[in-house]
Amino acid sequence: MKNFIQSLRNKFKKYNIDGYVIPKNDDYFTEYSKINRLKIISNFSGSAGLAVILKNKNYLFTDGRYTIQSQLESGKNFKIYGFEKLINCNLFKDIILGVDPKLLTSSQLQTYFLKNNKVKYINKNLIDEIKKPKKPAPISFFSLNKSIVGESVSSKINKISKYLKEKKSDYIFISAPENVAWVLNIRGGDGPNSPIPNSRLIISKTKRILLISKIEKCKNLVKNKVIKKNEFLDIDSLPKEIIKLKGNNFIIDDKSCSIFYENLIKSKFKIISREDPIYLLKAIKNKIEIKNMIKAHTLDGAALTKFLYWIKVINKKKIDEVDSVKKLEKFRKKHKNFLYPSFDTIAGSGKNGAIVHYRANKKNCRIINKKDIFLCDSGGQYRYGTTDVTRTICFSNQNKNIKNIFTKVLKGHIAVATTNLNKDNIGKKIDKRARKFLKKNNLDYAHGTGHGVGFFLNVHEGPQAITKINKVKIQQGMILSNEPGYYKKDKFGIRIENLVYVNKKNNSLIFENLTMAPIEKELINYDLLTISEKNYLFKYHLEVYSKISKYLNQNERKWLASFI
Repeated sequence: MKNFIQSLRNKFKKYNIDGYVIPKNDDYFTEYSKINRLKIISNFSGSAGLAVILKNKNYLFTDGRYTIQSQLESGKNFKIYGFEKLINCNLFKDIILGVDPKLLTSSQLQTYFLKNNKVKYINKNLIDEIKKPKKPAPISFFSLNKSIVGESVSSKINKISKYLKEKKSDYIFISAPENVAWVLNIRGGDGPNSPIPNSRLIISKTKRILLISKIEKCKNLVKNKVIKKNEFLDIDSLPKEIIKLKGNNFIIDDKSCSIFYENLIKSKFKIISREDPIYLLKAIKNKIEIKNMIKAHTLDGAALTKFLYWIKVINKKKIDEVDSVKKLEKFRKKHKNFLYPSFDTIAGSGKNGAIVHYRANKKNCRIINKKDIFLCDSGGQYRYGTTDVTRTICFSNQNKNIKNIFTKVLKGHIAVATTNLNKDNIGKKIDKRARKFLKKNNLDYAHGTGHGVGFFLNVHEGPQAITKINKVKIQQGMILSNEPGYYKKDKFGIRIENLVYVNKKNNSLIFENLTMAPIEKELINYDLLTISEKNYLFKYHLEVYSKISKYLNQNERKWLASFI
């Protein structure tokens, strides 16, 4: 790592810069990418971060999920700050920062650096010059039938055309691959844990489309007439071809349209809006998508329950965290519809559970001690659905303090699950419900309570979320996680996570659980639960049993029945 930093600094004079900015994202702005330049330069492996290398100092910015992890991985060589310190960053002033214009948006640049510093666009990525990334082999895109996704491509393009006409725009440039995937009902293999098709899309108000990607990825789409030959554009041809388009106005996406592509569009067209409407359209799942997600979660719940029974009751050997990850994946793989994990499993025993997004490997992992509590956050990509679930379990009787904290986290979890969405219909309000029981004892957690989830796409997708600041209205068909927690550094971590979807019953919007797996009963102080909370747990475990028991053997069923 030190060698890479010095090699980068050696280039500053050549490019006449005082520092260089390295974001976590690739040029498609995806959370999880097969190319991770930030890890190369900083050793930080979290999913959100940005580094700034100066001539004699190094800075790493990340969020509350990675407070402990970033210190462990990068603390020796980097000064570490929360993302909030990036806003009009004044930790360094009046210097020239080099940036790759394909990796930052203009709003990021404006928000972070332009108040106190100058920037210089460098069209060669300096990290790639130091260590050339291995280009993954291209994986062909594939299409999903309307019977799977519930809505045709033509229906979706009609919605976007109508939107463009209302906004008086000639075109929209869709730069987020997950949004392209939604419009064209396609998927790919460009994400390590997500069926992302790395591509961009232009749609005109007259419903003309141009899919922009590599030809080798799109051959099957053309061959199977998902798109026509004249609706495909090789990414290398985009600069000259975009200039040929007739019209005046474009809509771009403020979150994923890089400075490079924005400047390309601005060279001929006027940008009249920076909001991609597809995020919200995609967030509201239709009945077919919800039906498929329920199926995926039933299979996933059965696999997780088998694992929980195995690790708590059957297994008598000493195993480490990595062993547990492999065993859980083995249970999931038993079903033919399971494809791969939706993210790298977080399996933390004892103090490792306090590292919110801990990733075990054979160099750093712990033997799972029966005296400790064990936090396991995992998920799967299935045909067709995306899952994400966290369970915190114990193997022996725990002290009253841990039980009380677990129970307060559980109370927050139940408070979210039973939210009156007619009254509390934005994430900001719901987030308060999750934290209120912990806050009575001045306890809290440094991450959001819930994130949106894609349909057979990214495990983290907005715009809806349950956080201290999110104001997006919660609507029928949205899917979110419900995951309050608590983390005591060097001691333990607790998190209880289910995915929920918004359903309408008797003219009222309510959360319905997608996740079907038991919640650890041996960590609950039942004296702290109200009658309604106890009833909720009873009904939840009854529903879990009714949905997944047919996938379990006799002993597993008997064990699961003990939760009711």
